[in-house]
Amino acid sequence: MKIKAIYPGTFDPITLGHEDLVKRACNIFETVFVAVAYNTQKKTLFSYDERMDMCEKVLSKYKNVELIKLDRLTVNHAKELDAKVMLRGLRAVSDFEYEVQLSNLNRTMNPDIESIFLSPDEKYSFISSSIIKDIANHNGELEKFLDSYVERKVIDKTS
Repeated sequence: MKIKAIYPGTFDPITLGHEDLVKRACNIFETVFVAVAYNTQKKTLFSYDERMDMCEKVLSKYKNVELIKLDRLTVNHAKELDAKVMLRGLRAVSDFEYEVQLSNLNRTMNPDIESIFLSPDEKYSFISSSIIKDIANHNGELEKFLDSYVERKVIDKTS
């Protein structure tokens, strides 16, 4: 069975943890739609175009990844794309409660979409885009957490 998955997020910026999830999802699903949030309620450091650019640079090596603009409810977008799986990342137990609530809400809106949770490699289990921005704002080293292209963009934006 060929199954398509959608992986939504702001990717502000995309981290090695995000990439790790995409890489592993590519081994499971026929197509992985990486859905970059357009009208996010979060205050982002990078514009949509900048976030899309970074995702393109980092994920271009994965042949079954398609980058898409997420500008509506993810469950509705998934249905339009015939994606049967919504991919979500779990870094720690603290993510679990929120993600289960979101999964239940999504299932209520569209029972045909299943949520699948992947945890990143343990070396990325503590990385979040928020932590990356905090490290950058304090002139910390980012090379262990970001692709070199993204690292340069973050440094340029925060210095």
